[in-house]
Amino acid sequence: MASDEMIKVVGDRFCVPYTMELLVKKKIQSFSNSHYDVFDTTGNILLQVNGGIWNLQKKRVMKDPAGLPVVTLREKQAISWKQEWQMHEGESRQCLCSVKRSGGFNIKSNMDVHLASPYKDAACDFRVTGSLASLSIKVRRGNSIIAEVTHSYTWGSYKGKECFKIKVYPEVDYAFIVALLVIIHENDNA
Repeated sequence: MASDEMIKVVGDRFCVPYTMELLVKKKIQSFSNSHYDVFDTTGNILLQVNGGIWNLQKKRVMKDPAGLPVVTLREKQAISWKQEWQMHEGESRQCLCSVKRSGGFNIKSNMDVHLASPYKDAACDFRVTGSLASLSIKVRRGNSIIAEVTHSYTWGSYKGKECFKIKVYPEVDYAFIVALLVIIHENDNA
């Protein structure tokens, strides 16, 4: 990443001055609940995401290690080829950004991210390219890659346990990147 500018969407407490490696473990806990745990390289839990997987209104809540809500992800209910999610601060309705599939029906899950702003323009603020089926996604701001995700299929993947590795570049909000991973994963498995 070429810029020294801090990229914070969820909050500056999730931005660190060095490249951060994260491990995300997803587990289906029951027919109606999935759970994501986010760890640093030393095994410390940083974030947890909970939410139902087979309900009409998709909603995921990300919490910090103390159990306090960080962001809530809600799928916007609309009949459209473009799936859209909104990221809200904590459990409030204050929208931080919206995430929408770039085109209609695509093999790759390219997503456009628009920050919440009263001055909306057509250009997206971030773009997510690739898909988990291709085992790799990249998050870009302009031409710069700000994070990369790799997915390893294992025997556990077929039993409801999956593992992702995330590389978040310096001064980039890692909670925002994890939220994008959850949205992409939910869309790929819809």
